[in-house]
Amino acid sequence: MKRHLPLLAAALALLLPPPTPALANVVRPAPDFVLSTGKPVRSLRGQPVVLLVAPSPRSRAFRKQVRRLEADYQRYAARGTVFVAAFTQSTEGLESNIPFVVARDGATVAAQYGVNTPFGLAVIGMDGNLDLITSEVSGAYRVRDAILNNYQHQSQERKPPAQR
Repeated sequence: MKRHLPLLAAALALLLPPPTPALANVVRPAPDFVLSTGKPVRSLRGQPVVLLVAPSPRSRAFRKQVRRLEADYQRYAARGTVFVAAFTQSTEGLESNIPFVVARDGATVAAQYGVNTPFGLAVIGMDGNLDLITSEVSGAYRVRDAILNNYQHQSQERKPPAQR
């Protein structure tokens, strides 16, 4: 049976379509959306993206999450992390030590990411993979771990066992 495995693998390769090169290693692709600048979020591939979804910048959960992220902002900036805010109701009053880019249509972004609670946090990896999504305010360590560890760990896990 073992000597027939290469033949079986070759036959399956002929039947299955080849993976799309851009998404070959993406397990859970993050939904695309447009930033207020008109730039699609997929144009940020190669940079981690932290997405915060809230009704407004005055939302208690949004402000609490921003305070937690500010403590580690220098580490995020060193990785080229882009912070995006998607507001479902109002964008006035966005004040933070973290430079945020605002999503064009926050309600649509919330729907695409399945955020049906007042708050959502997502981390999109450098490869466009949705590495973390939660409806809870998270500690800075959890976001940092998603940015630092998931990409390397998942890249390793996606390789065939012979290449690990």
